[in-house]
Amino acid sequence: MAYTDQRMSSNRVTALIIVALIHVVLAYALITGLAYSAAQQIIKRVTTVDIKKDEPKKPPPPPPPPKNLPPPPVAPPVKINVAVTPPQIQTVVTPPPPAPVIVLPPPPSAPPAPPPPRFTAKGATPRGSPGEWVTTDDYPARALREERAGTTRFHMEVGPDGRATSCSVTSSSGSPDLDEATCTYAQRRARFNPATDGDGNKTTGSYNGSVRWVIPKE
Repeated sequence: MAYTDQRMSSNRVTALIIVALIHVVLAYALITGLAYSAAQQIIKRVTTVDIKKDEPKKPPPPPPPPKNLPPPPVAPPVKINVAVTPPQIQTVVTPPPPAPVIVLPPPPSAPPAPPPPRFTAKGATPRGSPGEWVTTDDYPARALREERAGTTRFHMEVGPDGRATSCSVTSSSGSPDLDEATCTYAQRRARFNPATDGDGNKTTGSYNGSVRWVIPKE
């Protein structure tokens, strides 16, 4: 039993020695590492110039507002009268100059009225019967064979001597030969009382008539 205790004591001593050696090695390594790091820091600090920019100084913070102070006085808004009465503008109207007076000459006096006629004017009137100017004996032969009939109206100008000076057809019978025969015989045979003016003098006149062409019965 004493041997066992002695063996356990030697083992414990050996373990303590090993632990002490480990601590010595760790301390050496720590010291050596720290020395190396310190040397590096010293070299870096010696070789490096630390230049710092001058930072602007911050202004001190404003003091806190005092408590329990009365509110600042508030002035009432100023009333502005917007409805301003515009100034009255007086316009002076200059009257136009008076128009010049235009004196018109008196109108010319009317010519004297002509004296009333001493006689009543009259138109030309036939002498005898106008039915005798053109008869069935004057019927154109061709129109008679073709049994063409109709009424021809005519207008004649009458001279101061009572004779027809011209004849014109105003409405045709439909047959040129009947119209031509009407003016030919009427102008040749017609006689008139000539027209007269207001003084009773003979003058030109006119006459309108017609001839009815009818197929004669045998």
